[in-house]
Amino acid sequence: MNTEADIAEAIRSAAASSTPLEIVGGGTRRALGRPVQAAQTLSMAALNGVTLYEPGELTLVAQAGMTISALNDLLDGENQQLTFEPPDHRALLGSKGEPTLGGAVAVAASGPRRLRMGSCRDALLGVRYVNGQGEVLRAGGRVMKNVTGYDIPKLMCGAYGTLGAITEVGIKVMPKAEVVRTLVVSGLSDTDAVSAMSDALRTPLDVSAAAHLPASVSKELGFNDAATLLRIEGFEAQATYRGERLVEVLASFGAVEAIDSNPWPAIRDVMMFAGDDRAVWRVSMKPSDAPLLVQDLREQMDVEAFYDWGGGLVWLACVQGKDAGEAVIRRTLAGFGGHATLIRANDTIRTAVPVFEPEVAQIAALSAGLKARFDPAGVLNPGRMRG
Repeated sequence: MNTEADIAEAIRSAAASSTPLEIVGGGTRRALGRPVQAAQTLSMAALNGVTLYEPGELTLVAQAGMTISALNDLLDGENQQLTFEPPDHRALLGSKGEPTLGGAVAVAASGPRRLRMGSCRDALLGVRYVNGQGEVLRAGGRVMKNVTGYDIPKLMCGAYGTLGAITEVGIKVMPKAEVVRTLVVSGLSDTDAVSAMSDALRTPLDVSAAAHLPASVSKELGFNDAATLLRIEGFEAQATYRGERLVEVLASFGAVEAIDSNPWPAIRDVMMFAGDDRAVWRVSMKPSDAPLLVQDLREQMDVEAFYDWGGGLVWLACVQGKDAGEAVIRRTLAGFGGHATLIRANDTIRTAVPVFEPEVAQIAALSAGLKARFDPAGVLNPGRMRG
């Protein structure tokens, strides 16, 4: 499919014949969610141009098939970058191809900088998309503004292509930092690490990322012990001042060391769990409860974990077994609150268990109503989010 009009015509034809379609960008995240029950594939890869780029306004509009690498190259020329630091799931999922902007928005991919700059959803200014009836629609604009009714760009972000095929995305970007520094506190327990990260994040020192790697995981990145990591970005003088103040804030937790290596791409891409066949879960929850959840899980099953977003995001790896630990993880998480998403497992498991957090009746009814409104024939990525 070479144009947006081609995409619209293909979806109209599919809706008329009740032919289910799998919407694909770069194909790197097809293993996220449940296996799609589709007869045909609709590729967005040819939609790879830049519609508008205004560096002075920190605004960019690009077609959905534009690769993240090409987008980064473009932004780098103006000393700018994406705000939401989208992860690359290829190593984790064993996939090939190139991650695209549309794919990142469809799955709401957000990296460590979410702490400071917000998520992928927060970076969105507007979208163009084709709904399940083949209608080309536009929502949002090129500046941030309040909306009434449905905020369509935010609905599309994280809908996994089930509400519409995104053809164009407007996003805000940010200047690149002159200096990026990482501070490390070694040897902390999970509980102390979350306390240290929370203390750092409560300061006005603009920590842009905070993660904790227990010893079993940190060794994958070359650390000798558990590593609690804090990132500072900014101008040289600012970064130096913030680093000195953070050393003071964290003094009660032990020595603070500045390192030359850059562990954040590996943390962003969950490289510590790449290259094996374990199931991988992504859990969002209250940071102070995260170590308690991991402790409870370790008493029931063999599980490895590390923490991002100051402890608000927990990555878990466990044996796939019959259900990838789904029953134990959801039962244990229910005592804390939060939600868990199965990121990696084989097709059989992803078909049999709820990949996403099960919805309460009211939310499920709202989701079904949205699906019926945007895709009445049910032809867009059927089965990807629920059976």
